[in-house]
Amino acid sequence: MKNPSRWLLSCALLACLCGCLQQVHAQDSDNPTDPSDRQIVSIGHNSYLPAGESAESVVSVLGNSKVDGDVSDSAVAVLGNVTLNGSAGDSAVAVLGDVYVNGKVNHDVVSVLGNVKLGPQAVVGGEVTNVLGNVERSSTAVVSGGTTNVMSGIFGNIDGLHDWIQDCLLYGRPLAPNLEVSWAWWVALATLGVYILIAAVFQDGVRRCLHTLETHPGPSLLTTIIAVLLLPIVLLALVITVVGIAIIPLLWIALICAGIFGRVVAIAWIGGRCLRPNTPATASRTMLEVLIGGIIVLLLYMVPVLGFFLYTLLGWFGFGAVLYTLLLATRGAQAAARPVSGGTPPGQGGTPPGQGGTPPGQGGASGTSGIPGSGTSPGGTAGATASPAWTAGAADTSAAGASTAGPLPPPAPPGVQPIHTTVLDVATLPRAGFWIRMLALLIDLILVGVATSWVHHGGHGTLLLLATYGAIMWKLKGTTVGGIVCDLKVVRIGGAPLDWGTAIVRALGCFLSLVIAGLGFIWIAVDHEHQAWHDKIAGTVVVRVPKGVGLV
Repeated sequence: MKNPSRWLLSCALLACLCGCLQQVHAQDSDNPTDPSDRQIVSIGHNSYLPAGESAESVVSVLGNSKVDGDVSDSAVAVLGNVTLNGSAGDSAVAVLGDVYVNGKVNHDVVSVLGNVKLGPQAVVGGEVTNVLGNVERSSTAVVSGGTTNVMSGIFGNIDGLHDWIQDCLLYGRPLAPNLEVSWAWWVALATLGVYILIAAVFQDGVRRCLHTLETHPGPSLLTTIIAVLLLPIVLLALVITVVGIAIIPLLWIALICAGIFGRVVAIAWIGGRCLRPNTPATASRTMLEVLIGGIIVLLLYMVPVLGFFLYTLLGWFGFGAVLYTLLLATRGAQAAARPVSGGTPPGQGGTPPGQGGTPPGQGGASGTSGIPGSGTSPGGTAGATASPAWTAGAADTSAAGASTAGPLPPPAPPGVQPIHTTVLDVATLPRAGFWIRMLALLIDLILVGVATSWVHHGGHGTLLLLATYGAIMWKLKGTTVGGIVCDLKVVRIGGAPLDWGTAIVRALGCFLSLVIAGLGFIWIAVDHEHQAWHDKIAGTVVVRVPKGVGLV
């Protein structure tokens, strides 16, 4: 290289030239030949078009859009506000944000979940549409197409919702440690109070679901997954059957109630980990568990990402625990209602000789001595310790079994067939479960609904007519048409006859069972006696009558 200094100077000049060209290209990109073709798009921050400048559109996502210049198309903001002091050739739109116009908009102004404010110099050539918000209009503002409000003012101050979206939703948490979302804290505290009330009223059901969650956490979660997967199939099957369409609202109500009850169980499970495990399971302890668990959960809800994850996880586990508890209760009821095959045959006794029972000469279960003909065999009690299934069905009992079932009826005269009467014992009859009772209720609802539509041609007053029909049928027949089809009977717990007062109180109690999202009817599935709220109020139970026993 003959002259390195000249070569270095040439390289420097070339670098300066490239830098100048790059700067000119950048300026041309920012200020194109036609400035109106420029588009200003921002994600996560604000967009601004100064006065005296023009652009095709101004769009912001998770930010605000402010236009002091001229926009040939639209000014848009998603999860942000739109402020237009200049002009827009098409429209001004805000989703989950407010729109403030103090300039000219050739077409429409739209705000969804936000407010619309029209300043004194606002001129709107189209229509102003507001969804779930409010419209404030200056007296000098001009709107050519009119104003349309869709469900205006339902959420009150919409600014609180915007603050919750920015401070909570975007951080993946239900709550935030600031005063801008104080309304969310009030909602959370009120919900916790409802949870404590549910734990106090339904302490037995909460304890049973807690036991399921502690002993079967895996099946509880699996039950939720299966239920979510099967729900679309069940809904489709109900729609196909046409008749099942009437069950869909009841199914949704049941799922919502199960979800609410499941959150109570999950929160109580968390609170129970902070208390002594061996303290008695009283109603006050259950309420304290829900209170402590609720406070812990509310604090964790403020943690970004973890808040929503915990909210979802509690819902899944709690919902599964409730469903799995219902499944276990159904299995237990079926096992209890299943007849015991065999029992203790006549003449073989309950306790083998030499293994306890009543020794010879010391009397049997009925106070007789162990002598022939006294009803007790010398080797021990022959029928006093027989199995309950054999004693309950005392149609073929021996003389030993008769000592426990009461005196035998007198023999029928020669040539006359004996008359067998069936006595319904409330204590021994199986309680009717949730699904069979809902089937009977559906049958009655269809019958009453059809009758009401014939009379009024509109179906108004169906619930009132259904309650009246139920009260009359319960008093006269002890059941309804749906109960006759499903072999159900309404009886009083003490065994007394069902009078008019009890029937009317039970009918009125059905409205209480229905008004709180149908929770009173759902409670049939978790109550150990399968009683609804109106059953508890009236002191009644619904039993399944054996086949062959007339209900009419």
